[in-house]
Amino acid sequence: MSDNNSTSRRGFLATSAAALAGLTLAPGIRLVEIAAAKPDNEPVTSKVRWGMLIDTTRCQSGCTECVSACGKENGLGEVTKPRTDAQWIRKIDLKDLKSGHALSLPMMCQHCAHPPCVDVCPTGASFKRADGIVLVDRHICIGCRYCMMACPYKARSFVHEPHTDQNPEVPRGQGCVESCTLCVHRVDRGGTPACVEACAAAGHNAMLFGDLNDPESAIAKRVREVKTTQVRADLKLDLGVRYEGI
Repeated sequence: MSDNNSTSRRGFLATSAAALAGLTLAPGIRLVEIAAAKPDNEPVTSKVRWGMLIDTTRCQSGCTECVSACGKENGLGEVTKPRTDAQWIRKIDLKDLKSGHALSLPMMCQHCAHPPCVDVCPTGASFKRADGIVLVDRHICIGCRYCMMACPYKARSFVHEPHTDQNPEVPRGQGCVESCTLCVHRVDRGGTPACVEACAAAGHNAMLFGDLNDPESAIAKRVREVKTTQVRADLKLDLGVRYEGI
């Protein structure tokens, strides 16, 4: 390739990148501004491993407080078409046909230590933070949906339609894949996920969030004290979400 062609190509790419940076995901939300935004707290570190423990003996069948809270917090809105249902957390009812034992549990992104979605992503849009939270970078997601096929938990959704009424802290873009973020915008401010807060407010207290790496944290102590289960533990993904009572 000639020098002139190389120069032209670099110029084209630079112009394209600048144009993309100015695109809007929704009124008032610009990609360039989102990319520059940083939490005000301490830098993310691997000393912390955020996780969740769900006690299925406390989770009530028919209760959807966690689902509703997630939708409200993340601007998912009302679902009008099942095909476009962007559901970051869903309730699953299970029953053992032999014993008759039934239970209900929330299912969301399991925030794997070895996430298959990250392994198959061709652009690096799917990534895991140092603190264990698995996210999607909407700036470089091309909507190929490889991650959706790779996820053993069916935890990811594809955004088929444009969205304008959304939470500025949780920008969503048509043509991107998305999933539970553990309400990372809350966590970075020292808060807890909306689903955990809603479950506690409903009086169920079935969801416990905290630092799995801190032996003095409530979640770490609970994991040591009771038998917990990782869904599809045979895959050896080292999940950040654990279940009690299954």
